[in-house]
Amino acid sequence: MKNKASSPPQGGEARPSRCPDNSAFKQQKLPAWKPQLTIATVLSSFFLTGMFCLLVGVCLILSANSVREIQIDYSDRCSDCSKLRENSSNWNKECHCSVDFTLKEDILGDVFMYYGLQNFFQNHRRYVISRSDAQLLGRNVNIQKSYCAPFTTYRNGTPMAPCGAIANSMFNDTIDLFYNLNSSVIQVPLLKTGNSWWTDKNVKFRNPKSYNLSSAFAGTARPPYWQKPAYLLDEEDERNTGYVNDDFIIWMRVSAFATFRNLYRRVSRIRQFADGLPAGNYTFHISYNFPVSKFKGRKHVILSTVVWSGGSNPFLGIAYLVCGTAATLTGFVITAIHLKLRKKKTYFQK
Repeated sequence: MKNKASSPPQGGEARPSRCPDNSAFKQQKLPAWKPQLTIATVLSSFFLTGMFCLLVGVCLILSANSVREIQIDYSDRCSDCSKLRENSSNWNKECHCSVDFTLKEDILGDVFMYYGLQNFFQNHRRYVISRSDAQLLGRNVNIQKSYCAPFTTYRNGTPMAPCGAIANSMFNDTIDLFYNLNSSVIQVPLLKTGNSWWTDKNVKFRNPKSYNLSSAFAGTARPPYWQKPAYLLDEEDERNTGYVNDDFIIWMRVSAFATFRNLYRRVSRIRQFADGLPAGNYTFHISYNFPVSKFKGRKHVILSTVVWSGGSNPFLGIAYLVCGTAATLTGFVITAIHLKLRKKKTYFQK
């Protein structure tokens, strides 16, 4: 009995072949580079990679160690203001404190002022998405459909501008620096613009279009923890207020860690400070507004210089050193194994 499966199709027509065409590409016969991994190429790769990483790591660590930096914790030095801010009903009461410190040596070059927060977690999922990017672009959008809840509208239905938990928790301490020269007190000139990324200032943030900024924010209200509306963030410079305010833009770029620092000001290199900050006695005048005691946090002011590799963070240099050391040790281990196996091979051949 004949097998029906092997019988040709009716009409005598052959089935179309499913085999690929007999071309160099489809038959995988194109010319290709096939490296031969010899012991010399493998060992040279490991040793060269290790030497490169070790050299870069040493340069990065030396560069980070050359950064001049002073960090001052003012959480306890402003204890009276801290106790005042523990009660949320005192949000509209002003509180000021002063912190004295001494620079034993000159800090030459460009000097940057940062504020630092400790134990403030910005990496919570609900916190990270609590914003409206369309609103920050100046568009008239329905923020009820955004992820800003519960910081979207007040009970009377007035929408918040800007909305969301990130904007509501914006750092709002005011820090001024004074230089005590003999019997006179000189205020250190600080630059509050030009501190944010160009793409943020010119692409990601836009103010609503109107003939003036106050009318652009008409029908909206400030976030609950803010002391003034967005269009009054900088009353001296109209190009640095509203959604394009540098302090606001920097705060909206959240940190991945609980301890972080954000750029606050830059020292203007004029008059006595043309070369940087001279050694001497200084005073921080702080308007204390941002509470940290409820989440057991700390607040710092950092004065620092920068180098070609960034600030005084040795992490990248240490990472290069670890990778370089691992690659070099791996090269030595492979060398030892190769020599041992070669001796055994020579012994058995004899």
